[in-house]
Amino acid sequence: MITRTSRTLLAALGLVVAATAIPAVPAFAVVDDSTAAVNTDQKGIALHGFDPVAYFTGGAPAKGSAQFTATYEGARYYFASAENAAKFKASPEAFAPQFGGFCAMGVALEKKLDGDPMVWKIVDGKLYLNVNADVAVAWQRDIPGNLEKANDLWPEIKDKTPASLN
Repeated sequence: MITRTSRTLLAALGLVVAATAIPAVPAFAVVDDSTAAVNTDQKGIALHGFDPVAYFTGGAPAKGSAQFTATYEGARYYFASAENAAKFKASPEAFAPQFGGFCAMGVALEKKLDGDPMVWKIVDGKLYLNVNADVAVAWQRDIPGNLEKANDLWPEIKDKTPASLN
């Protein structure tokens, strides 16, 4: 005979099994048919609206504002302040994420995956994003090797659509 406690336990177990069977879905989506070398949304905004300068000056991601913008390599970046926008405009290559803001590990695997602005690392003065924390852990196991692969592959894939690579 199944008691109320047993039914509750079975229901909880069913939820755990169902949750583990569903693959994780990234919080953001790449524009699959874009050949752009910069990861933007449908409106052309890069880095999901986060301020690229803040990673370097504040040591953390900060949401930008449409009030402070700059365009670089065809993408529009948002900034948390006029000061950060001015710094970016003076030297965009110093602050823009590498691989156009696509996932660094993805590029090393010849893919253009969305970069999550909350999953980042600065290496040798350059900003790198990854699609999620699990991928970032794998990427960090061999940053030099993964960067070497990604740097070799990026010129070949940067102008291809994500859909054609994934």
